[in-house]
Amino acid sequence: MNLRDDFPIFKHRPELTYFDNAATAQRPQSVLDAEQKFYTTYNSNIHRGPNFLAEEATIQYEDARRKVADFVGARQKHEIIFTKNATEAINLVARTFGETLQAQDVILLSKMEHHSNIVPWLQLAERKDLEIKWMGISTDWRVRLDPALFDKRVKLVAVTGMSNVLGTITDLKPIIKAAHAVGAKVLVDASQLAVHEPISVRDLDVDFLVLTGHKLYGPTGIGALYGKEELLNPLPPFMDGGDMISAVFMDRFIPAGLPQKFEAGTPNIAGAIGFGAAVDYMAKLGFKKIQKMENELTSTLLTKLTKLDYIKIVGPETLDHRGSVVSFTMQGVHPHDVADGLSSKGICIRAGFHCAQPLMDHLKMSGTARMSLSFYNTKEEIDKAMGVLEEIYSYFTK
Repeated sequence: MNLRDDFPIFKHRPELTYFDNAATAQRPQSVLDAEQKFYTTYNSNIHRGPNFLAEEATIQYEDARRKVADFVGARQKHEIIFTKNATEAINLVARTFGETLQAQDVILLSKMEHHSNIVPWLQLAERKDLEIKWMGISTDWRVRLDPALFDKRVKLVAVTGMSNVLGTITDLKPIIKAAHAVGAKVLVDASQLAVHEPISVRDLDVDFLVLTGHKLYGPTGIGALYGKEELLNPLPPFMDGGDMISAVFMDRFIPAGLPQKFEAGTPNIAGAIGFGAAVDYMAKLGFKKIQKMENELTSTLLTKLTKLDYIKIVGPETLDHRGSVVSFTMQGVHPHDVADGLSSKGICIRAGFHCAQPLMDHLKMSGTARMSLSFYNTKEEIDKAMGVLEEIYSYFTK
């Protein structure tokens, strides 16, 4: 069976070539069905209603939490906090665990982080008089582990699992081990990584990990934070309101336990259920199959791009320690013009800073064009894109 048939957008737009999966993936019918089923057959609020609709909605919402917990290898499902997205999940950690840090403590970031894993820490550093230090980039385009950066002042390391620009996959275990050796905690931004390879938070021994549903073939507006139970329990609530309390008095309140303590108000119930359906879809395919298809496509794309002497790949040119995100520049042509030219032929890519301006500054670049592939893409689509790239270059340089 052609997996593209699982995704309705390709039926409605048969001319579409979608190479912008790192920004957001398309949704399979099973995810759309799960959300629609919620709204049409058991729509209700959760946790508080003593009626059969509320009970069914609660069961399905909490089952989705279990699915996400299993997906990342969490020990307990209440170690999964549903959030709006990975950005909110990082902010949750910054506004709770971050408040335990003291003046002159150090937060260690890498130069390839997405703005979502930079700005909350910059704000925290300004508020708490902390110091931000930066891990560099090695010659093979990975986060460089510099032992000299890891000392007792370092209290948190926040690092991407996979660059949304370079496509490189971070060797996380040595970084986590180095951080724990000096008593620091580690947050991994798995927004890009989670869709390309299996994750086990227990095997990594990571303290916090964030991911987002819409890059995992799930809905927008839903993400998750994993945190070790012993770290989450003593932290204060992130937001206040309904459902995050155990009791409220005239002069005080008692917060609920995990995970409700961090999920104030009515959550994105349909989104969480759709997130669970997306996890089910990926589990049915299996990472072995996903990686085989994506590796074949990525290898084809890299090979064809390297044959064009006016194209420069920004990132690894082989499959070693990389996913299916490929950035490049075209000699004499702005990345936005490359993207516009491809778009005119029905091919969607991304161009610009990719929310990673410190990385672009480090590389002394004004942006890149980015093709990010999924298993539902084809070699024929890559061939089509190569032909259009040749047309674009000819147009701008003739």
